[in-house]
Formats: sequence, structure tokens, C-alpha cells
Amino acid sequence: MTEEVDYAKCLEVALDAAEAAGAEIRDAWHAERDVEYKGAVDLVTATDKKCEDIIFAKLAAAFPSHVLVGEESVAASDGVIPPMTDKPTWYVDPLDGTTNFVHGWPFSCVSIGLTVGKTPALGVVLNPILRETFTAIKGEGARLNGDPISCSKVSDIGRALIGTEIGVGRDEATVSAIMGRVRRCVEVSRSVRCSGSCAMNMVSVAMGRLDAFYEIGFGGPWDCVGAAVIVTEAGGVVLDPSGGEFVCDARRVLCGNASIGPALVDALRGIEDGPLEPRAPR
Repeated sequence: MTEEVDYAKCLEVALDAAEAAGAEIRDAWHAERDVEYKGAVDLVTATDKKCEDIIFAKLAAAFPSHVLVGEESVAASDGVIPPMTDKPTWYVDPLDGTTNFVHGWPFSCVSIGLTVGKTPALGVVLNPILRETFTAIKGEGARLNGDPISCSKVSDIGRALIGTEIGVGRDEATVSAIMGRVRRCVEVSRSVRCSGSCAMNMVSVAMGRLDAFYEIGFGGPWDCVGAAVIVTEAGGVVLDPSGGEFVCDARRVLCGNASIGPALVDALRGIEDGPLEPRAPR
């Protein structure tokens, strides 16, 4: 039986946690970065770790029976993402866009999402540098700094602005697949953008800055769970890039307004079919 959840309290605590972590990011913005490498180009900083500790402490104190999954704690335990369960589960990226943070590019955010019964139910995405806070509870609409937001009304993919990311894989097959998809987007859309943060790209779709976004092979569910709620509550669609059902922990997502999301799926179909095969829901 799924645990009863007080979503209003969950949002209050998640906002408090995000704001506390955001203050830490702002304080560290102009300081010298203590940078470590998780891979050839994938970075982690002391700020990532400190912010996750701040968020986890607040969530654990308020919801001791909930499961907590964070990017840095998973990385510290051999990178194994715990299997999803029906229990209320918080997915936390304390600093999505770490490379942006290291370079002083102002598209970094705190990303907090809650699943209940394996379904995204609540999201908070806070950019402490631009001072933008995106929130949503399933069934209650999406907001930016308290004001309602909605996806764009663009219906022609030729007039659409599409977001994607290059990611951290640098092997030949991965780079070839990425560039093939980017090329197709350039061919069919107005233009393409990469902000350096999965969560920031997704909430940009929710408030109409982007008409669609896709990414394959990002870090984990902490990048997309909260933003997925914000997009759907803003009237958008969230899918697997193949057009199949979005799976929270598949490390693949495509979202867009109701017209451009499906059009982007069609545009990408047939390019590097292997990486686009849908994953079965768990």
C-alpha cells in the first residue's frame, strides 16, 4: 500500500532545502572551486557535496520514512542507482550544471523531485544565480517564482527552438550518435541550444523558452524527475526519445509542448536507432 503523502508539506520542505542549497551555491559562485573529476570531462565540486548534505538533512528530518537518492551519494557508492520502489522517493541533484558552475556560466540549479508509486509527483528546480524557482505538484499546475507558467504554442517544428546536451561520453560511437541527432535538429528546426543542465533545459520548455528538449545518457533520475512534473503541469509532454513511455531511471528524456514534442520524436526516428530503443518501465 502506497504511503499517504502531504504534498503541501513536501513542497514547503523541498523549497526550504533548495533555497538553503542555493544560498550555498551563491556564496561559492565567485570563490575558487575545489574540483574533482568523475571521468575525463565529468566534474564534481565540494559545493555539490555540501549542498547534497544540506538537502538530505532537511528532507530526512521532515520525512524519515522516505527514500533519499542523490547524485553525489550514488557516485560515492560505485554509481549504482537504487531500484525504484513504490515508496515516496526523493531524487536530488544538488548542483545540476556543475561544469557551468566551474566556468561561471549562470545555468546551474538545484533539482529536487519526488516520486510516489514510481510516478513523478512533485518538482522544485531553483537557479540561485538567476533567482528563478520552478515548482509543481502533480495536478496543481506549474509555477515560476509563484506565477503560473505554460509551454509555448509553437506548432511548426520549423519555427521551434530545440534544446539538447552533448554529455560527457567521448568515444567515437557516442559522439557520432550525438552529432547525427544534432544535425537532424538543425535541419528541421529554427535552431538548437545547449545550456549545460538537463533540469534547466526541461523547465525552459515548461515556461516556453524552448519548444522541446531531448537528452540521452545523462547522469540519473535526479536530473529529470522534478523537472518532468513541472513540464507536464505546464501542459507539455515528457517521453522517451523513441516516443515510448518516459522511464524515470532510464537516463533518457524528451519533452516539449504538445505539438513539438511528438514532432521531434518523428524527426529523430531512424537516426542511430540502437540508442533510441525504448526501455521498459520498471
